[in-house]
Amino acid sequence: MKQAKAYSAASATAKLASTTIPRRATTPRDVAIEILFCGVCHSDLHTVRDEWHSIMPTVYPCVPGHEIVGRVTQVGKEVSGFKAGDLVGVGCMVDSDHDCPSCKANVEQFCPSAVFTYNGPDKHGTAPVTYGGYSESIVVDERFCLKVPTNLDLAGVAPLLCAGITTWSPIQRWGDIKGKKVGVVGLGGLGHMGVKFAHALGAKVTVFTTSPGKKVDALRLGADAVILSKNAQEMKAHAGSFDFILDTIAADHDINAYLGMLALDGNLTLVGAPETPLQVSAFALLFGRKSLSGSLIGGIKETQEMLDFCGKHNITSEVEIIPIQKINEAYERLVKSDVKYRFSIDMASLKG
Repeated sequence: MKQAKAYSAASATAKLASTTIPRRATTPRDVAIEILFCGVCHSDLHTVRDEWHSIMPTVYPCVPGHEIVGRVTQVGKEVSGFKAGDLVGVGCMVDSDHDCPSCKANVEQFCPSAVFTYNGPDKHGTAPVTYGGYSESIVVDERFCLKVPTNLDLAGVAPLLCAGITTWSPIQRWGDIKGKKVGVVGLGGLGHMGVKFAHALGAKVTVFTTSPGKKVDALRLGADAVILSKNAQEMKAHAGSFDFILDTIAADHDINAYLGMLALDGNLTLVGAPETPLQVSAFALLFGRKSLSGSLIGGIKETQEMLDFCGKHNITSEVEIIPIQKINEAYERLVKSDVKYRFSIDMASLKG
């Protein structure tokens, strides 16, 4: 094992602080990576503060980070797809059982033995749990390593490994959206990626927001229209007209208002995760044969397809680059939605 510099939280109330963590030596199928940038996801904050305790309790110390971009430093003798010097990405998973129906269907995120990039069971026994990307390095199985397009800004690529695939996957699963009327609820870390993808795929994109000040940005990012969801007249004018709506809101909200915006056979997919259950009216679904679904990140195959699409269309996340020393300040700003639209940590700052 090797020791790596990192930032970790010692408890649910502790601030993230500098530390060292163990990283395993490369096995025959492993890829060792020097981390260059790591995005900051709201899931990082939830996990560090143990806010999802009833679902996935946090084991401390916790090293968050699952939006990782880096450069390969070493590969195991059986690795064939990567070599030293390659630019690569690591998302929300680092392992699975490889044999279950979900793995065989390329949706490893639903594998009952999926290992998440941090706070997951460490099969190698290197540490009590897996440690994430707020670190100078990471070692992963080559099957969970992704090729990063070399033409893209790496700081903006990092959030694609979570925010990007989280919005790309449900849009792709719904079908061809070219010429369709697509809504995106919320213009944050997830929402702004949903807008970019839907626009690039040829949809007529509308952003639903409670903030009038976001209209200019929404249009700049590719939206064709903006609806202020608190304006009853604007909502009524577009009722029953949307083919697909991507709901990125992680706070409690009236889901029925957006179900009412769907056309016949329309679908609303949730990618935000409110802490409290949403109340859904049966009639909001029955009248119009509408459907409500959820989506969780994406498999490795479609994550690579997403990255390739981004390389072809020059799509990255809108980021504010920060040094690791400002991570606690970034968390406080994240709570206030004070970022456009994702923090990306320059991990070179860890050497400072």
